Amino acid sequence: MREGMRARVRAFARRLRRLERRELDAFRRWLEHTGNLLHLSVLVFVPLLLAVVTWLANVTAAISFLLFPPLASGTYTLFADPEGTYSTPRKFVGGMTVGALCGWLAIALTTAIGLPAGTISASGAAVGVFLTGACTWALDLEEPTAFSTALLVLVTGNAQFAYVLGIVVSSSFVAAAFVVWRRHFYEQRAHYLYGTTSGDDHVLVPMDDGDETVARFAASIAGAHDAGKVVLFTVVDEAAAARAGGESAENDASVEVVDAQATTDGGADDLAAAAERAADEAADRLESLAVDLESTYNVPCEVVVAADGGLSAGLVLQTARRQNCDLIVAPYAEDDRGALSSFIRGLFESEIDVIAFRPNEVRRRWRRGLVAVRGAGDTARAMLDFALRVTEVGRTVSVCTCIDSESQRRQSENTLADLVDAFSGRFETHVATASVESYLARAAPQYDVCFVGSSTDRSAASRFVSPPTFRKLRDLETDVAIVHRGRHR
Repeated sequence: MREGMRARVRAFARRLRRLERRELDAFRRWLEHTGNLLHLSVLVFVPLLLAVVTWLANVTAAISFLLFPPLASGTYTLFADPEGTYSTPRKFVGGMTVGALCGWLAIALTTAIGLPAGTISASGAAVGVFLTGACTWALDLEEPTAFSTALLVLVTGNAQFAYVLGIVVSSSFVAAAFVVWRRHFYEQRAHYLYGTTSGDDHVLVPMDDGDETVARFAASIAGAHDAGKVVLFTVVDEAAAARAGGESAENDASVEVVDAQATTDGGADDLAAAAERAADEAADRLESLAVDLESTYNVPCEVVVAADGGLSAGLVLQTARRQNCDLIVAPYAEDDRGALSSFIRGLFESEIDVIAFRPNEVRRRWRRGLVAVRGAGDTARAMLDFALRVTEVGRTVSVCTCIDSESQRRQSENTLADLVDAFSGRFETHVATASVESYLARAAPQYDVCFVGSSTDRSAASRFVSPPTFRKLRDLETDVAIVHRGRHR
């Protein structure tokens, strides 16, 4: 009785842990979107910083509560748009300080012409705003909050100096906190939040005859990280392998033979020998390539040979999990109707990241890359990360998106800016008013590889109305990498 209760409690605890992992993964994916990250930062950091300033205002007379409206507005501007026109410490602190000084000067001028001290007059407000506009323009400190500080100083009575000092102290504190946040978190968000930048190091490559370029592409991706590894995987003939159950071998070159279909039939010795020869030949062929990959791309390379009825998505996924691989680079394949083959579709239905690679010619290196995106989601970020890994260091990576009308250009430009800003590298962005297929047909031949999304994140209705982009790119005169982001669990 007690044992049964304990088993149920343990099972319930395991379900809770799985639920917690799924929720954390969903939250991380939500946080990967720059807009969501900025909204959350505003909700967290703006209240905390203002709370600290409020505490300072309670313990010192140098900070007046009249500075809170412009300070709150300016702090929101910093964290909501960290790459915006006004989101620099110089403009933030300088603008608020110049505004307060201009308001103080306006008080002095209106007092000098005979208006009583402390009186809020239309002329004093006009002079303060005029001086603020002129000074911020001349000093390139155009800051909306400067006008707030210029007007609020008019109601401080005889405490103008304390008000200006409070502006300098509080705005400098907020600006310092903003610089730390932007430099050590926001600009490094690709490292902290985006899965591919810290993962997709162990790459499995299902191999067949003529797939050497695919293996080199995978090695370029894995070799970009110190923890990278390539696993070349192939399957021997089923007729020989089915009778070689239990036979496995490992040579000095890190070759593993996996028995994927055991049989109880003892079989003849010659059948077992034939199966072993088939495995040895496959291992020798891949081992020669593995040695070349290790020396060329400076990445460890292993070889796995399985005995089964043929290369299947299930067997590849099983091997990827067993070898602890978080990315599969497979040769692109179509069925008789021109759609994705069942093998590729099976890989795309898994939790593992997949790249279906279609080489246009034999290559050893990829110098220039083009990334075609629809937005700034996790698939777009993964494609950009892979492009940075594959292309030569110092080369510019091109990122493009296509729009239907010019009214969408500004929003698309901002989307591309948010996307590339999270990565370190050289980029150029293109927004084209054209269909994706026509633009890529014209632009892609200038590049060595073109990255497109698998469209597995689109709804079935969307894919029915508008077929995935890669189905329209069969004749593209460049290598094509179709990227699928697995649903990690």
